[in-house]
Amino acid sequence: MQNFDMKDLSWKTLSSEYLFKDTWFTLRKDTCQTRDGKIITPYYVYEFPTWVTAVALTEDGKFIFERQYRHALGLTNYEIPGGCVDDTDPSLEAAIERELLEETGYRFGKLEYLGKTSSNPSTNTNWMHIYLATGGKLVQEQELDHNEEIEVYLFTMEEVRQFLRENKIIQSMHVTALFYALDRLGALKY
Repeated sequence: MQNFDMKDLSWKTLSSEYLFKDTWFTLRKDTCQTRDGKIITPYYVYEFPTWVTAVALTEDGKFIFERQYRHALGLTNYEIPGGCVDDTDPSLEAAIERELLEETGYRFGKLEYLGKTSSNPSTNTNWMHIYLATGGKLVQEQELDHNEEIEVYLFTMEEVRQFLRENKIIQSMHVTALFYALDRLGALKY
């Protein structure tokens, strides 16, 4: 990696106006100024809560996937477990433990933080924090929200690798999480 002085490219926010506020989504319109004085307006920013997700493995090494309908694209597809951090969650780790238990019914022996990613840093303010959850035991039935219908599936390492090779996982942040987890598990070749 090159080591050289990089100029500051950040913008100054001159004003912000909230256009819409709701629990899971807020939209604001900013007026910004670049370092060289250009005014950028309107610049729309989407505020979302912090998200957590986990690549989750059972005690016998199977990957836990969820199959659910996603209305914006009108598709039913496979994803990994996760969701929003609630105000009542004392930590990111507590949030992913809660999401895993609610969505899959599994509790895990170990959680390892793998990092964070942004779905779109040009417009979205939030981060998605990624975990590797191992040693999963099925301990209860799912406890789904009123708008959730989630089917749980178990897949082998090779099946997951095939999903990735064939572009079968369409949620880009979940693809990122899977690559981080596969790397941590020593299952990627560079």
